[in-house]
Order: sequence, then structure tokens, then C-alpha cells
Amino acid sequence: MIRSPMNFARTASLCLFAGVFAPLPALADAGFQKWVAGFYSTAAKAGISRSTYESAFRGVTTPDPTVLEKARYQPEFTTKVWDYLDSRVNPYTIAKGREMGAKHARTLKAIERHFGVDATVLLAIWSMESNYGEILTKTDRLHYVPQALATLAYADQKRAKFARQQLVAALKILQAGDISTRQMTGSWAGAMGHTQFIPTSYLAFAVDADGNGSRDIWNSIPDALATAANLLKKNGWRPGETWGYEAVLPRGGDKYAGQTKTLAQWVSLGFSRPSGKGFPDGSRRAELKLPGGANGPAFLMTKNFFVLKRYNNSDSYALGVGALADEIAGYGGIDQRWPRPAGTLDVKEKFELQTRLKKLGYYDGEIDGNFGSGSRAAIASFQSRAGLTGEAIPSQRILDAIRRY
Repeated sequence: MIRSPMNFARTASLCLFAGVFAPLPALADAGFQKWVAGFYSTAAKAGISRSTYESAFRGVTTPDPTVLEKARYQPEFTTKVWDYLDSRVNPYTIAKGREMGAKHARTLKAIERHFGVDATVLLAIWSMESNYGEILTKTDRLHYVPQALATLAYADQKRAKFARQQLVAALKILQAGDISTRQMTGSWAGAMGHTQFIPTSYLAFAVDADGNGSRDIWNSIPDALATAANLLKKNGWRPGETWGYEAVLPRGGDKYAGQTKTLAQWVSLGFSRPSGKGFPDGSRRAELKLPGGANGPAFLMTKNFFVLKRYNNSDSYALGVGALADEIAGYGGIDQRWPRPAGTLDVKEKFELQTRLKKLGYYDGEIDGNFGSGSRAAIASFQSRAGLTGEAIPSQRILDAIRRY
């Protein structure tokens, strides 16, 4: 029987990987193994050699068990905007940003001069993406990128096309020798390095800023920050301009949400800045965004806000970058209060609660405003000691009780 070219290519790839993946361990996923073997024909058409492919998947016998779980939870799309910002724009990230800005001032100044992107914006992205590189030290939270992308391509129908495209790009990075297979780690979706670039974006924007002959966003801070700046520049970043302005919503102003007008036109409709300052250029166009609804702060977003969304297509993300950049620069933060549910804490109160829990010996983690399992366990311990009942979550009730304690 004469095989079609497609069938022949598939048979050849299966034979190629028979030696790599056989004998299969008892817990190996045969379906996943078959998928990986079959995908070589796609990779080969993109110029990936057999040796690169073999090396990339050597020892990979199962899908990554945590990738699909993480894919179901993306905080920038599921968390209330004020909680999202609290965890990313707070005293810890601001102080750390200023510290890192001073430490890498020379590098940041050179990148700012070359690409026209403010150093504080790059620091904010670095914070948002990897906590200034801290996440890269948490090996239990990192994934081997080819395995993670193969997992999505194999088992996540919604992201399969994206994952196949990114997997081919990741293999191209390995084939170019920019990073070793051992070091090619990233997020569940394949975002890599200090500034969390997916493989296709890496191929499009990666920069060798330190001049050592290789592009390395995993280990070189200059390369990582310059790569982020290059992405923004090539997507239309306007040097010397802001990302947007916080605005006071006039009565009935929420009906204009999503509309774009010049700043002068917004002023004529009754919009103003909470600081009392005017808008510097009335001819500049801006879109009205109400991320917290009609009862929360209003924002007039200019071109650079939408360029930030090319990094991560989320209003909350772009607002977080802009707000953190302003705080690091010393311009101040968002003045108006968010419409938080009654009894919940703002970011300063969250820090106060963690600080008091630590001072009393209930908590030994970082004072960062994030209430994970350690902080919640500390609240539970305090509740037990103080004779309080209810869910162990940060609240005005708990803060008031610990202030009296």
C-alpha cells in the first residue's frame, strides 16, 4: 500500500520518537506521547531539526499536571479591579520599584534614551510580570515551557491553536541557542523571563542589550527591560506622554463610557482631575474608562494605555502598570476611592493588618498586602485566640479587633 505524504511523515515521526519515549514509564500518558510524536511533522515544516525536537522533549512523558488548572484562573480577568490593584500597586511594590530603579539607573537611562519609554513604566512592567525577577527564584511555580505548551495544545481546545504556534516559536528559540532546554522555564502559558514574553513575542522583540552576543531575558536584566521597551516602541508608544488621567465623573457622565473625545471636549462636558490640575494638552484624544463602574474612579485613557494592552490585553493590567509607574515616579496614586463592599479593607489597611499580625507573632511571611494561605492562617489563629468566629479573611471587623488587642 502506498502511503500519502502526510501519513508517511506521521509514521516517520512516530518512529523517530520510539527510541526517545520507549519504554514508557508506568505513569506516562500514551495519548500525550502520541501527540508529541505526531507534532514533529509540523515543527519540521517550520525548520525545526530532529535533534532540537528530540532534545526539547527528552524525558517529557506526561502533560504538566498544573497547567490546565492555572489556565482556568486569570486574575486580571476574574478579580475585582481594586483587589487586583491592591496586590500589585502597594507600598511594597512601590518601594521595591524605587530601589531597583536606583540599582539599575544606568541601564534604565540608556534604554529610556534609546527606545523612548519611561524607566518607571519598565519598572512597573517588571514588577507586574515577575515581581522584579523574584518569581524566577520560585522553582515550584515555574514550568518547562515546551511541556507546558504541549499540554495546552494537547488538552485545552480553547488554547490549542495558540499553544501550537507558541511551541514552534519556543523550539526556534532553542534551536538558535539563545537558552538551554534546562533554562527554558516560564509560566503555564509559556511566558518567559523577567518580563514574561511568550515565544512569538520573544522572536519579534528580543534585544541583546548587554552586548554579550545573545538575547537572554531569563538571566540578563538589561536584555529583559530593553525587550519590553522594544515591544512598546514598535507598537506605537509615544515618548514623553502619559498613559492617561484620573478624572472626576460629572453627574450622568457614565453614559459616555467607552467614547473617545479630545481632552478639551471632556472638560466641556464637566470632566476634571481630582487634583484640581488641568489637562496639559486639550487636543489629545482619550477614551473614558470606568473600571469600577459609575461609583468608582473615572479614567481618560490616552494612546499609551492601549499600547500597554499590547503587552497584556487587560484594562486592569494596563491600569496597574500606569498607576504603579506613577507611584514609583513620585506622582502619587489614584485619589478617588473604589466602591469596595462594606467591611472590606483598602490596600493600606491590608498592610496594617499584616503588620499587626506579624508583630503579635501570628504571621511570619512578607508584608506585601497579599492574603494567601499564610495570612489567612494567621487571621484564623488570631480569631481563635480572641474568641472570634467567621471566615478567616481580611476585614474591617478583624482589623478593628486586632487594633484593640
